[in-house]
Amino acid sequence: MAAGSAKRSPTRDSRTICLPCTEEDYGAFVKDAKQFRAWLKRSFDRHPELFPEGFAKGFQMVDCRSSKKMQVLLRRVQLRNGTRFTIRPSFVMPYMTARVAAVENPLFLRKFGVPFWALAHVFGRNPMFWFRQECRLGHFSIVGTTVRQAEMPQHLAADEHHQTCDGKKVYIATTVAGGCCLGVAMAAKADTDDLTAAYQGFRDEANNVNPDYKPKTVNTDGWKGTQAAWLALFPTLVVLRCFLHAWLKIRDRAKNLKETFYELSAQVWHAYHAENKRSFSQRLRHLAAWAAANVSGVVLDAVRDLCAKKKLWLKHYDHPQGHRTSNMLDRIMRPMHRYFFDSQHLHGGQVSNECHVRGWALLWNFAPWSPATTKANLGWRSPAERLNKHRYHDSWLQNLLVAASLGGYRFGHPQKP
Repeated sequence: MAAGSAKRSPTRDSRTICLPCTEEDYGAFVKDAKQFRAWLKRSFDRHPELFPEGFAKGFQMVDCRSSKKMQVLLRRVQLRNGTRFTIRPSFVMPYMTARVAAVENPLFLRKFGVPFWALAHVFGRNPMFWFRQECRLGHFSIVGTTVRQAEMPQHLAADEHHQTCDGKKVYIATTVAGGCCLGVAMAAKADTDDLTAAYQGFRDEANNVNPDYKPKTVNTDGWKGTQAAWLALFPTLVVLRCFLHAWLKIRDRAKNLKETFYELSAQVWHAYHAENKRSFSQRLRHLAAWAAANVSGVVLDAVRDLCAKKKLWLKHYDHPQGHRTSNMLDRIMRPMHRYFFDSQHLHGGQVSNECHVRGWALLWNFAPWSPATTKANLGWRSPAERLNKHRYHDSWLQNLLVAASLGGYRFGHPQKP
């Protein structure tokens, strides 16, 4: 069975509400129940999406406990239905393992695959400490944590990243939208059953955010197992074939044609940029005629194969908001490949590897871009910030932890009284 095939349920952390707060402010009111209650009400008024259903109906203070190691006091509240939740400030990590300020920079470097032993050498601790810090992020719902203020994307792109685990080939089923990685899960095989089980993790998390969620399109390559998996999960979905993959098939066979290659490239992309179905069909016929007169062999076969798929390419014009190529997916899978290559691929148990992969996805979504990229994106500093047009905290890691309140899962959508 593929990793991720079992429906992922809210973890114990889902009973934890994480709220933005400085350590100085928190220390000033946490010991006073009245002030603490007032802070919770202010936080709920500002960010009701971080709280469970029923919070607006009332709650009572239950107890408090202190972490001897961290010297931070935590309080619990109980809703009218009897469910209890721990309130955790955003400046400490889950399970009270460290302060965010102590791990924020090392985890930022993990986005680029800096080895755990190198982090231990520079920042102290030991390699397993840093490994666990990253893997704990993988317990959060990727979709629920990333899509906090935005609507669920209607147009997706999906593919499998080929990877090895202890020398055996595995497939990381990857779903992206809005520039964010919204789903990663390991599959032992690239057949329909295993890929359906792997992509089901995205569907379950998406349905937790929006029970009526039905994406309109998904862009994939020509692998039938991938397409069948998506149609099994979302029967009304329209599968769009990636035009780029058809071009790459031509490119790989025509590189040695020198000047003819550049002319062939111009012809293919001239057809791609046609404004409507009629113009595209005309340009495709012109491409086929030009190729018959100027190229031969496997190159000609590849061009004819692209032209024969005209009906697939015409579907793109019926869904202009859908992705015609896998460019957005490739921009995420390239750093993913470098990350796992530099990490010497995957090793060990299935559960830890799944958390490792999911942790990387959230690092990609929330860790900051370069200053130049941030400037080009109107000041939004990461894919998740740009998608939501919102940030909870100026610290990227605290922003992630607050977005992952309740583990990123939804316990209903609270309404203000």
